[in-house]
Amino acid sequence: MRATLETLGVALLVGAAQALLGVVGLAGLFALSTPVAVAPWTLVTSVYAHGSVGHLLANALALLLVGPLVERRTTRARFHAFVVTTGALAGLAQVTLGSLLGPPVAVLGISGAVFALGGYLLPGNVVSETLFDRLRLSPRVQLVLFGLVAVVLTATTAAPGVALIAHATGAFCGLVAGRVGLLDAR
Repeated sequence: MRATLETLGVALLVGAAQALLGVVGLAGLFALSTPVAVAPWTLVTSVYAHGSVGHLLANALALLLVGPLVERRTTRARFHAFVVTTGALAGLAQVTLGSLLGPPVAVLGISGAVFALGGYLLPGNVVSETLFDRLRLSPRVQLVLFGLVAVVLTATTAAPGVALIAHATGAFCGLVAGRVGLLDAR
């Protein structure tokens, strides 16, 4: 549970920095938005930054549910790299695809990475592995299946202001990574 708690610690530190910078109107320095090249550091900072205390608490609870389960299978370094990478990819998908569907928005939060961690657990367990082995699905069919599962998982969090593209991207990345055992330290 160490890496999960470290991740929460980083989110709390970033939250404190956001609050301090918010006093002088600079809290937006952590938010990922397009064009990304203007503030590339936000690919990482946006993963740990949150829009409110409630947003942070909701993501923290979800992280506490799935993080320790993934930690048992991997190393601290891999865990942290996975959180940052999937969180950044999810945020990037949200601001890029989201701007094609509507007005550009900024994105904050670790939920894309949390969906990736949860997604990692689904195909990477003994029951799912046995099922996949018996069904003998082609890699293409598995990707389509993972896409459908990611959409279903994302639909459970649908609400105004929720980064649905980020959630779906995170879940899809986690499902694929879990299927190939990317984090497994065996």
